[in-house]
Amino acid sequence: MKINCQVKKLLGASLLVVLAGCSVAENSTSAQSTANSSPNSPLISDNEVAVAEGFSTRTVLQGLERPWGMAWLPDGSILITERPGKLRIVRNGKLDLEPIPGVPEVFAVNQGGLMDISLHPDFEQNRLVYFTYSQGTNQANHTRVARATFDGTSLQNWSDIFEVTPTKSDGQHFGSRIVWLPDSTMLVAFGDGGNPPIRFNGEYIRNQAQNLGSHLGSVVRINDDGSIPQDNPFVNDSNADPAIWSYGHRNIQGMTIEPTTNRVWSHEHGSRGGDELNLMEVGQNYGWPKVSYSDEYTGGRVAEISSRPDVPEPKVVWTPSIAPSGLAFYSSDRFSGWQGDLFVGGLVSRDVRRIDLDGEGNVLGEESIPIGQRVRDVRQSPDGGLYVLTDEQNGSLISIEPE
Repeated sequence: MKINCQVKKLLGASLLVVLAGCSVAENSTSAQSTANSSPNSPLISDNEVAVAEGFSTRTVLQGLERPWGMAWLPDGSILITERPGKLRIVRNGKLDLEPIPGVPEVFAVNQGGLMDISLHPDFEQNRLVYFTYSQGTNQANHTRVARATFDGTSLQNWSDIFEVTPTKSDGQHFGSRIVWLPDSTMLVAFGDGGNPPIRFNGEYIRNQAQNLGSHLGSVVRINDDGSIPQDNPFVNDSNADPAIWSYGHRNIQGMTIEPTTNRVWSHEHGSRGGDELNLMEVGQNYGWPKVSYSDEYTGGRVAEISSRPDVPEPKVVWTPSIAPSGLAFYSSDRFSGWQGDLFVGGLVSRDVRRIDLDGEGNVLGEESIPIGQRVRDVRQSPDGGLYVLTDEQNGSLISIEPE
């Protein structure tokens, strides 16, 4: 594969090549650099990236069934969701044998089930825990946002506070991740409903990502009780759903916020190549499926164009796909040189990608932290550690540690 790109940074002994605005030709394995790319072009990653140095991995525990999300309690325990519909707790590094009661039945089919988990910013006072999960039947299902109180042993007062409309068929593309903004409103990401041939109202359901009247393929902003903030970008648009914060997304399974700048990052799956890392902007259309770097699974391009002036360019495009899931912004100094960077889990690449950022949010390069299993989530712990959940029938909690 012949690659024309721009060299931006050296990290230790590893050369990080920024493939910004790269042109790629098949059947070559060499990489050459030029200085003719646009600074606004995405890094085009072909997955031939250097392996990071200065870390080791440790398996904390095994025995999780398709784990999806995790959240730390103030006492250091970890709540972990399992996609079949169970909530588990890890105390002092050991997994409790019995799941925490109080989770209702979920639609655990294909990609659906119990997904993300997040604590309310004032958890120590109100004990509120938030979840995303899929509910319904194979003919009519959707993602819901719910909250419950956790008393240390069980969930109480489970209530659904938001649900995606319209409902869809099949078991694909539910999303979803939760991020809290500084004003204690929450962003929640939802998938576009699925791949062709799944249809809605006579067309491919993925086109709903361009419909401001639909939650499919969008990020919504809601209050902690599910109500709609009155300063949302489309709240005064009679043709739009007032909850929508951004749209034109395919299937976001990673979202995080920088604690100092409050910049919001997300990544989303492409179809066949074209996975994206995006720096999020309120009210923006991210293009899917009208603007995309993806190919159809059946061949040919998804969209006629990969960029458009009114669509923010991705910061990174992965082709072939790494199938990103889980995203963490690292703010600790426990790892020398990693502070201020992003960490992306890869289901297909079976690793964690370190995305080297400068202070302005520009991507300088990419490294791989091999895990050897499908990575579903990656998070920073309160003490500055990096933890990974693996998407396996016998899933693991893995700690990434400095050597």
